[in-house]
Amino acid sequence: MAMKKDADKTASKKVKKVSKKLKVFKSPSAFSVLFIIIAIMAGLTWLIPSGRYERLEDGKIKSNSYSQTEKRLKVVEEVKNPKTEISISDAENKGYKNAASDFKKAEEEKKEYYINLKQGFWDIFLSPIYGMAKKLDVIVFILILGGFLGVVMKTGALDSAIGGLLKKMKGKEKWIIPVLMTLFAIGGTTYGMQEEAVAFYALIVPIMIAAGYNAMTAVMVIVLGGGVGVLGSTINPFSTGIAAGSADVPLGNVLGVQAVILVLCLAAAIVFTMRYAAKVKAGGYKDDVRYKPATTTLDMKNVPKFTAPRKAVMTVFAITFVLMIISLIPWEDFNITLFSDIYNHAKDLPIIGAILGIGHTVSFGNWYFNEISTLFLISTVIIAAIYYREFQKENVFVVDTFLKGTADLLGVALIIAVATGVSVVMQNGAIQDTIIYWGESLLGHVGHGLVGVLAFLFYIPMTFVIPSSSGLAAATMPVLAPVAELVGANKEIIIVAFATASGLLNMIAPTIASLMGGLALAGVSYRTWLKRTAPIMVIFALISMAVILVYGAML
Repeated sequence: MAMKKDADKTASKKVKKVSKKLKVFKSPSAFSVLFIIIAIMAGLTWLIPSGRYERLEDGKIKSNSYSQTEKRLKVVEEVKNPKTEISISDAENKGYKNAASDFKKAEEEKKEYYINLKQGFWDIFLSPIYGMAKKLDVIVFILILGGFLGVVMKTGALDSAIGGLLKKMKGKEKWIIPVLMTLFAIGGTTYGMQEEAVAFYALIVPIMIAAGYNAMTAVMVIVLGGGVGVLGSTINPFSTGIAAGSADVPLGNVLGVQAVILVLCLAAAIVFTMRYAAKVKAGGYKDDVRYKPATTTLDMKNVPKFTAPRKAVMTVFAITFVLMIISLIPWEDFNITLFSDIYNHAKDLPIIGAILGIGHTVSFGNWYFNEISTLFLISTVIIAAIYYREFQKENVFVVDTFLKGTADLLGVALIIAVATGVSVVMQNGAIQDTIIYWGESLLGHVGHGLVGVLAFLFYIPMTFVIPSSSGLAAATMPVLAPVAELVGANKEIIIVAFATASGLLNMIAPTIASLMGGLALAGVSYRTWLKRTAPIMVIFALISMAVILVYGAML
């Protein structure tokens, strides 16, 4: 009996070891997932033919201009000769003999070399470096945001404000979810709030955890809320706006159908998230957050007092986020010139304009990551000044606190760089245009009733290939929109298919840097995210395709 027990124990230990190994294998880190994808894409550059479309001066693709290129591409460049910087007569006067013939020879000299479009081992590891360069403005923003949050958290102001809010809402915390998701959806449908949403994780994650939920709930609120807004883009200039412009279609033609998709998908997302949150509060899904969130969790039993300095800090905190939102909305696209008028007046003020450096920036509505990074840096300085006396009492050094905050988000910044590396490999391998050409050929041979659904299915992998919605619209719409008319359909159906498919993939594709960065901030693995959100993604896809079919039949 003793021997049997020992054998059972040994067998049990082996099973546990195997199961642990399997768990580790099944849950690779975000970096591992992305590098595997980069390696796969590098391999595809050997298999998929390289090719290019001709592009117009504005960067749009010229229809029916695709041509296949060799994997070993010949490049011819003229050699610059210093002598050509002076005239032939001047050269002769300076003593150059046979200047005319020498210059003629120099003009005929050319440099020839070859570029191998096949991406190899070196390119796999080089692509994140190029990705970091392409997303440097976003990465700098993430790091400054980390420093800003580090200083804010050190004051205890955020904990105090959130704690006070949740105490007042005790028993009604669940209603925070639909309110926040609606706000994120509005941001997504109006100006495509995606990468900018990374800033809100530090606020939403502590709220959800303190309310009795988990970090996954916070991710759902942000990603699903903002995601359905992008999926159902109505006046989003970076999605439907560019798509409609590239297809020569008035934006108003797709506004109604996009609004229908937005309402249906948002309702589904809210119900799904609230059901998940209720199960979490009941004790379920304990393993969904395996890593420690990069944000500070709030201890509801020891909520700091909401003192006057902390109230001032939270005022600056709130103003900073409001200004960020206002500055990123493209007001002029909606024929609102208030902010540009104020800016033009202020920059011409001889003294105030110069002191503030107004002429060295741009008006609200034209800001991007460099500007909002500066905004958060200025806010950090203001908060440090407000809380200066308290920091002195606590022997806190603001610079050290800021640097520690940046270090906390360094991993997020690196994930964004690696995620961008996927598209770098595909661009360097010149296979993106080939995939677009395949889509053009596919849609050109189907009936008008199915062209919308097939375009939706085509845009799903295309969003993986070209993560930028504006870039994808500009690259594909001039090609695919005319194809729709050739088979008896309307261009509008292609725009709707693009917007919905692109918005859907923005919530699940590992090439979306903001998604991977947000998951890292919340401590949620990519695999767990896919597992939990798969049902709602299927619902989004079904709603989108159903509306596309009905809309196509009505046109």
